[in-house]
Amino acid sequence: MSLHDKVRKNEELGRYELTVAGSTALVTYDMRDGKIALTHTEVPGALTGQGVGSELAKGTLDDIRAQGLKVLPICTFIEAYIKRHPEYQDLVG
Repeated sequence: MSLHDKVRKNEELGRYELTVAGSTALVTYDMRDGKIALTHTEVPGALTGQGVGSELAKGTLDDIRAQGLKVLPICTFIEAYIKRHPEYQDLVG
């Protein structure tokens, strides 16, 4: 199982989470006009430079696609990720 398969949606806290080696990276979100606004990405210092942020973005966007939702990429990290991965461009709405 790859890391992006371990991303989970925590609806209570309004975020997607990926826990690696006891540290949790996250993407916060809220719903806006039927779209999911991804507002902030946070990767703990212990996990930086290991591709955790990219795996978190991939898992988050894959889940959003599975739900049939559109994305508002407010977070600059998510916006840049989508630009580098055109397979997710169709989610932007």
